[in-house]
Amino acid sequence: GCWTLDNKPQRLFAVHQYGVDGFRVDTVKHADENAWAELYTEASAAFELWKKKNSDKVLDESPFYMVGEVYNYGISGGKEYDFGDKKVNYFDNGFSSLINFELKSDAEKDYETIFSKYNKLLHTTLKDKSVLNYLTSHDDGQPFDKDRTNPKRAANVLLLTPGASQIYYGDETARDLTIEGTEGDATLRSFMNWDELESNPPTKEILSHWQKIGSFRNNHPAIGAGIHNRITKSPYVFSRYLKKNDFVDKVVVGLDLPKGKKLISVKGIFGDGTLLFDTYS
Repeated sequence: GCWTLDNKPQRLFAVHQYGVDGFRVDTVKHADENAWAELYTEASAAFELWKKKNSDKVLDESPFYMVGEVYNYGISGGKEYDFGDKKVNYFDNGFSSLINFELKSDAEKDYETIFSKYNKLLHTTLKDKSVLNYLTSHDDGQPFDKDRTNPKRAANVLLLTPGASQIYYGDETARDLTIEGTEGDATLRSFMNWDELESNPPTKEILSHWQKIGSFRNNHPAIGAGIHNRITKSPYVFSRYLKKNDFVDKVVVGLDLPKGKKLISVKGIFGDGTLLFDTYS
């Protein structure tokens, strides 16, 4: 829905009437940060009121959640966005997460460089906050791998990098982003390539890869929120470990391993005799 900052009842109706538990806020720069802080305060109160009136529908006790699009914000900036003449901390003004415009360039680096960088920042400077990663979008003219030469690596980077992940439609099927005759952002918004799923076996294989990694991520919160630790450099094997209250989740991931029988280290994450499953194969 669309809400304006000068119409308090309209923007909060969806929260206290239907239990909407978060907003993705577009063009955050276009309003003063104090206005977003006010929106968060009022939306949080409306959400808590909905919970009291609908106790049988409450999924959990998570607070209201706001993700912001501060154009060109990158995770390396930490909690502040630099306007040049001033710096603004949007995380202290209602936002739990900001869209990260930095991964598309980080994606060119080796896996460990990416994963360790994001792990460090998210558990220090951005502790208890997050970023929303993406590689392609509806209005970014410089996406990662615009020619779709390596869609499987794109899946590995986007879905295994710490933080939250946003898949843009067609990432998972290598949808063409270079459409002849288009102008501006139109080339990024081409028709979904449904027909290729039936006629082109490689496209089906690409989708299968995205589905496997995506399902693994969905089933294991440790991927996005856990502590990253490299186990071995060659072959490249790492672990993610998450403990929150009584909830524990831990996984081991090996990338670019040869086909066939594998022997990998799970040191420090799984004990001797633990039965493990290769969920990708």
